[in-house]
Amino acid sequence: MEADGILGALAALPEGDLALLIGGASDADATVLDADWDVWVREGQAPPEGAWRQWVMLAGRGFGKTRAGAEYVTAFARAHPDAAIALVGATVDEARAVMIEGPSGLLSVARADERQDMLWRPSLKRLTFASGAEARLYSAANPESLRGPEHHLAWCDELAKWRRAEAAWDNLRLGLRLGERPRGLITTTPRPVPLLKRLLADPLTRTGGGPSRANPHVAEDFLDAVEAAHGGTRFGRQELDGVLLDDLEGALWSRDLIEGSRGEMPRAETLTRIVVGVDPPASAEGTCGIVVCGRDEAGIAYVLADCSATGLGPDGWARKVAGAAESWRAHRVIAEANNGGRMVESVLRGAEAGLPVTLVHAADGKAARAEPVMVAFENGKAKLAGRFPALEDEMCGLIYGGDYRGPGASPDRADAMVWAMSELLAKPRAEPRVLRL
Repeated sequence: MEADGILGALAALPEGDLALLIGGASDADATVLDADWDVWVREGQAPPEGAWRQWVMLAGRGFGKTRAGAEYVTAFARAHPDAAIALVGATVDEARAVMIEGPSGLLSVARADERQDMLWRPSLKRLTFASGAEARLYSAANPESLRGPEHHLAWCDELAKWRRAEAAWDNLRLGLRLGERPRGLITTTPRPVPLLKRLLADPLTRTGGGPSRANPHVAEDFLDAVEAAHGGTRFGRQELDGVLLDDLEGALWSRDLIEGSRGEMPRAETLTRIVVGVDPPASAEGTCGIVVCGRDEAGIAYVLADCSATGLGPDGWARKVAGAAESWRAHRVIAEANNGGRMVESVLRGAEAGLPVTLVHAADGKAARAEPVMVAFENGKAKLAGRFPALEDEMCGLIYGGDYRGPGASPDRADAMVWAMSELLAKPRAEPRVLRL
């Protein structure tokens, strides 16, 4: 079998099987395989195909974006001995420590037979590859240093933390004009900074990356600890999941408002009223929004649980609603009646004979119904008792004036939450809970 065929077969093996195979190989063979990036590269780390100008790798901490960047630059240097490459970090010291001398940097990923012919001159901020290609270090904090030099390729690390990002990128881009296809590679943990949003809007930008947990070589204990501390928060979703979270212009809920509205789960005995909001799906493929909310003795309403379900028929989602009401000992179910009218009530009552159901009709637009609830969040009268990423994304997609620009075709979870919260924030009324038999 040809070498390319062998590598392709190895790359197709599950990582556990591949590790066992290499563990049984000779030291020489194991060294060769360990250094061959084609064997180890994962989804999100491989360069995009076709025509592109920028490749933006948005990734969580420990995903392997530095290794992927170093491997791409190294492969480019092998293929283009005359290449001039720019290595740009937030500072020169960071670029040197991460991109060149780090455990996943350019010196580390070089093959054993290449290292002896590489020349790293820190005082000149210049790295010469075995092929003859040259890479120079630049600081984004000094945009003027990028005015003038010309390059075939630029690798920009942690662009989202650059202090003078716009000026640095514009100067770099003007000099990125050598060769037939000058390109820029950006490896960064996402933050909603203007330059990153501008690059992502470019039709010639391709994206990659992924979450921290996608890297099987990251310690499980580390992942468990940071996810327990930050999972589901804005910080965690950016730093661990590699997701770019931004506030839409005119959005009812901002990310800062959501983060500031988090509270502890209230004790069950302090909850005076619990309701389940339901936004039935228009089709069996849709999502049924099922959100449990409760009000405490101080009159503060909390989002307690998001039990929403996708791909269920009427009987299936009705059972999910009944299960949520029983688990939380809800006083009432508030269900939107527009999709199916009285059928919604009959399905819910069929799932649980004693389930108290109130049907509500959507006369106003989704954003108009949500606005009073958003005001309650602003005033501290409504809170999130935990982290609900899918629901929060929909909340941030509701726009003043009636538009919705969040994930999915409709804010099913957010709509269910609004129905439940609207009921709780209305004048209190006493009624029995659903009791377990």
